[in-house]
Amino acid sequence: MSKPIKLENLSLSFPHKICFENFSTLIHYGSKIAIIGNNGSGKTVLIKAIAGCKTPLLGNIYIPPEITVGYVPQTILDYPDLSGGQRFNKELSRALSLKPDLLLLDEPTNHLDIYNRRSLMAMLMRFQGTLITVSHDEELLNKNADTLWHINNGIIKIFNGRYCNYKTSAAITRNSLEEEKRTLERDKKLMHKKLMQEQERASKSRKGGEKKRAEGKWAPVAAGLKESGAQTTSGKKFSDISTQKEYINEKISQLMIPEIIKPSFHLNASNISAFPLSVADGTAGYETNREVLTSINISIGRNAKAALTGANASGKTTFLRAVMSGPNVLTTGSWQVPKRENIGYLDQHYANLDNNKTVIDYISSFVPQWTHAEIRKHLNDFLFRKNEEVNALVSVLSGGEKARLSLAAIACKVPHLLILDEITNNIDLLTKEHIIQVLSEYPGSILVVSHEPDFIKNLGITDIYLAENKQIRTALKSL
Repeated sequence: MSKPIKLENLSLSFPHKICFENFSTLIHYGSKIAIIGNNGSGKTVLIKAIAGCKTPLLGNIYIPPEITVGYVPQTILDYPDLSGGQRFNKELSRALSLKPDLLLLDEPTNHLDIYNRRSLMAMLMRFQGTLITVSHDEELLNKNADTLWHINNGIIKIFNGRYCNYKTSAAITRNSLEEEKRTLERDKKLMHKKLMQEQERASKSRKGGEKKRAEGKWAPVAAGLKESGAQTTSGKKFSDISTQKEYINEKISQLMIPEIIKPSFHLNASNISAFPLSVADGTAGYETNREVLTSINISIGRNAKAALTGANASGKTTFLRAVMSGPNVLTTGSWQVPKRENIGYLDQHYANLDNNKTVIDYISSFVPQWTHAEIRKHLNDFLFRKNEEVNALVSVLSGGEKARLSLAAIACKVPHLLILDEITNNIDLLTKEHIIQVLSEYPGSILVVSHEPDFIKNLGITDIYLAENKQIRTALKSL
């Protein structure tokens, strides 16, 4: 049994932010650790530093000399002729050939199809050494991690347990904090009511005194002093309540539970068919290759949510191009699809966005008839609230902000069919929760292309189609 790995006073900061400071811990052999946090929080830099790569991180990392380290980075530049999944498998095989005591993986499930995901999960469960993973994948977090390092607000907190336990604990804590806020609000209202009553009594007393003074009977000063004293005392109490609320909001923000998005969608369903997307005995291919898909049978009803999964290169992309009337795609069979202008498409790269526009100008381009106030309210629903947020260029937005802006644009002009193409790759857990919140309110039909079982489950999808052996057909009730 080797000595533990020691991390001492690790800190990471940049000119515009502090990622974390003074993180120290021991990593014992056989630990299964997952590093979680928002995009840009420093997860990749931390795992690179543990792997021995040069990084801007400060502090000391001591790995006993007898420990062999295997590391698979998030971005693999080697093997340019291979797909992302194939590149990962190559690098993972290389790392495992070292027979590592410590295995470090950065977002390992990105770009993996359902079969490679299952293979990876099984291998990680069998792995006997120490495992440290950066991931936003709930299935991996629940199956292959028993300790979480959560990077948030400049610190790293250690949680002993699986991600499902973390979410339960965080939800209980949040409910308690929210109840404290509600109590403070009730106290504030009660104080305000009492203050108004005191002011009213003082006002009556002052008027009575003025009348008596005019009659030469009394010259009071107590009423004015009493009113002033009440206002001073209440002002201090109001300030204390505001301070307490700010403290509670800060505690809530540290829980990694997203603020709830409840957008408004407006869709006239009168001109939508009962099955916006329906293909029977269909084929799809290209002039140079007519045999990509030889049997397509899929039917998505109005307001229904469906998922399409399958191995890499199984024909999913060809099918989507056929649905959207892409160039050079040839089809046969019975195809019922919405007009292109009634189809919304969102992929993991947010190719729909205009990087040269500001957030507010981008939304305005979809609904020029809306007033400035209406656009601000719409953006507010998608958590773009401050002036600097709505006036920021799209090009400088984070991945999570781009996802929210893409969904805000779709909500301006709701398509009959919304296609989501592998959008969970490279997004953090909070952004994923926001996407789920928005899509749960979406009134049209949704087709999700994904290999992530928890994302599909959390969207409430039960109709799953499988692309396999040149076919698209009803597959499973779960992945």
